[in-house]
Amino acid sequence: MGIISFFKEAGQKLFGGKPEVAAAVAEPSNEEKAAAANEAASSAIKDYIRANDLPADNLTITFSGADQIVTVAGLVATQEEREKIITCCGNVHGVAGVSDEMTCDEPDAPSCQFHMVVSGDNLSKIAKQYYGDANKYPVIFEANKPMLSHPDKIYPGQNLIIPAEA
Repeated sequence: MGIISFFKEAGQKLFGGKPEVAAAVAEPSNEEKAAAANEAASSAIKDYIRANDLPADNLTITFSGADQIVTVAGLVATQEEREKIITCCGNVHGVAGVSDEMTCDEPDAPSCQFHMVVSGDNLSKIAKQYYGDANKYPVIFEANKPMLSHPDKIYPGQNLIIPAEA
């Protein structure tokens, strides 16, 4: 898939829980601190993937604070897992993009689109835009579970998975 862009000022504040990690990611003062911060950020992102009940054991997650890119590599069983993992990695405050180097056991599965939420968006409006039918918002909601806990809990800057078929 290549690099998928995300809005780095939005998303889960995984690095904020550890002030030293957040500071080092934001402004690494030396290579040793930067490497430690990148490792801590990579670990926090992998833990976040696991917290969303997605398989992370076969994945390699690396974060580069210099360019704010998460690289995710490894084997996943389905295209749906791949898309959710990309979304988990990217919807993190401080992440500007995700480099997808994963391989999938379903090589011919249709891929999704990503939609960046803007102010005034809701799932019905997004469903109308992509599918021509506002009542298809549950398709988008289901594709983004468990990252979304409720259809009304979306925020500007968040990237959502838009399945190929509704």
